[in-house]
Amino acid sequence: MSDDDSPAFGRGAPPLGEMDPDVFRETGHRLVEWIGNYLESSDRHPVLSRNRPGEVRQALPPAAPDTGEGFDQILEDVDRIILPGVTHWNHPGFFAYFAITGSGPGILADFLSAALNAQGMLWRTSPALTELEEVVLDWLRQLLGLAPVEGVIYDTASISTLHALAAARQRVAPDSRSAGLAGRPSLGPFRVYCSQHAHSSVDKALIMLGLGHDNLKRVDTDQSHRMRLDALQAAVNEDRASEMTPMAVVATVGTTAMTSVDPVPAIAELCEREGLWLHVDAAYAGAAAMVPGFEETLAGCDRATSLVVNPHKWLFTPFDLSVLYCRDMDMLRTAFSLTPDYLKNREAGSVRNLMDTGVQLGRRFRALKLWMVLRHFGASGLRTRLADHIRLARLFGSWVDASAQFERLAPIPFSVVCFRAVPEPGETDEAVDELNAELLDAVNRSGKVFLSHTTIGDRYTLRLAVGHIRTTDTHVRLAWDVLRRELARLRSGK
Repeated sequence: MSDDDSPAFGRGAPPLGEMDPDVFRETGHRLVEWIGNYLESSDRHPVLSRNRPGEVRQALPPAAPDTGEGFDQILEDVDRIILPGVTHWNHPGFFAYFAITGSGPGILADFLSAALNAQGMLWRTSPALTELEEVVLDWLRQLLGLAPVEGVIYDTASISTLHALAAARQRVAPDSRSAGLAGRPSLGPFRVYCSQHAHSSVDKALIMLGLGHDNLKRVDTDQSHRMRLDALQAAVNEDRASEMTPMAVVATVGTTAMTSVDPVPAIAELCEREGLWLHVDAAYAGAAAMVPGFEETLAGCDRATSLVVNPHKWLFTPFDLSVLYCRDMDMLRTAFSLTPDYLKNREAGSVRNLMDTGVQLGRRFRALKLWMVLRHFGASGLRTRLADHIRLARLFGSWVDASAQFERLAPIPFSVVCFRAVPEPGETDEAVDELNAELLDAVNRSGKVFLSHTTIGDRYTLRLAVGHIRTTDTHVRLAWDVLRRELARLRSGK
């Protein structure tokens, strides 16, 4: 075989060249066919990978090949090694965590984004990347019913929350950027408040920002798992009396455990009165605001200083794409903007440079996939699909409510159902928790569906989250049938 014919470069490619364009086209068509077949029948795979720890690692050589290999062999190993080690988030029976979808238009957009390989740190490094992001985030803002506000795309809600709290720190301690926080007792501890059910990304943000994990105060919740306003006010008053500095409140619209919604309008009023930054985590449930009948989902959020919504959670956009809206984006830029000489440009001041809005310098073309998803499905198509997910969750909840074997442990405001197998007479709390843990393992081992769990009131709780674009009544019924079958088997001791 000659150098020009080696699989490292493809047919007809020069020795130091790229993949031959004809080979790229041929391989690309094969890969698109593979993806199309996968999306059409992803439910032929067990949802949860059955691999044992280390199985993929042991199947791969310990070092990269010295001589390049052809794509036939590479794709064979995708089928043989990689695919069995994948937990299939793009499976209609995926009901764990928050079910997500990498939809067709979004997948194609990611393909195109990789080909363009655009880097959007400055407006001039890719004007379309910057300006499309501005346009598509305004489209999304309108769909969510929010007042005009500037937005920016990050990868996940964790980064969105981190950046929001960095801006809040900048506002309360303007010289923290230059002087830091350490060794400055005159500043006193900065307090951040959230509910008992807020996401762990809030904890990590305080750790990373040097605010100290001990300065996150988790506020008690009511019977509906919502932050108690009286408890929040009492915490703020107590901290001020102790010469601590209340800095920010993180309210949640759609908590991870049971999708409860904090009383944002009342919290916003308190924050305005106390001079606190209000950040709202609506990463999952924010999308529901575009559904008829759910317009009040984001009530009060126009008064928040910042808000995060994740289109990769419930708007069929391939992971990862998180949106932060901020009413004080200039404060965010003050916290992060830093321009070395080699990045200074003549357009400064007349254009928006995305590198100024966070720690990340390199920024890929994420807006492209959200733009294509919104255009392909349209507002009505998205609303219809979200409404159907809510319907499916409530259908499942109705089966739980009508069953003597299961009980629901939380309301169903959106598309997540929290439930468990009910105790039998004389059964201890520990035994009931163990039964439900065993039930979850058995259901997930079936390969038909994948559920997750949480804890509500010290009770081990099963969660079924509807969110995949191809999930239908059939898949929800299958989950219910598998649950009942496995519970009967466990109860009988077989």
